[in-house]
Amino acid sequence: MNHQLRSRSLRTGDRRPGGVLTGLASLVVVAGAAAALALPSAAHAQASAAPATAAPGPALTYKSVREGTGASPTATDAVRVNYRGTLMDGTEFDSSYKRNEPATFPLNRVIPCWTQGVQRMKVGGKAELVCPPELAYGERGAGGTIPPNATLRFEIELLDINPR
Repeated sequence: MNHQLRSRSLRTGDRRPGGVLTGLASLVVVAGAAAALALPSAAHAQASAAPATAAPGPALTYKSVREGTGASPTATDAVRVNYRGTLMDGTEFDSSYKRNEPATFPLNRVIPCWTQGVQRMKVGGKAELVCPPELAYGERGAGGTIPPNATLRFEIELLDINPR
């Protein structure tokens, strides 16, 4: 490719296979993957100690807002939580805060996003989960408040495990 053609390709965004931007995109992907694999030794040791799990399909997004100091629940535990559920546009569809009463749920009887996400928490922690439709209510939606194929956001405070 001559210099004049290469300059035009960069300006106009040549996205054809073998084009400059396609090549640059491939280079960026490879460089990004290499950087992601280059973990500091302590982080690498910690990641190596964790059990490997394959996660086919859609994944939830988990963000810790406040780390807890207690135990973490398992999928068969019941948990007592305060939570707020919203659609991605901010429309609130459920809230234990508004009811002024925490809720108790068995983790194996809620949407998969909750089962997976709450297990990452420790008692006393607060997290935000973003649940893709496949891990929430999917094509059926829920009642009249959660439309089909909705991505949901939950703010959850883990108060207790197996409350009595």
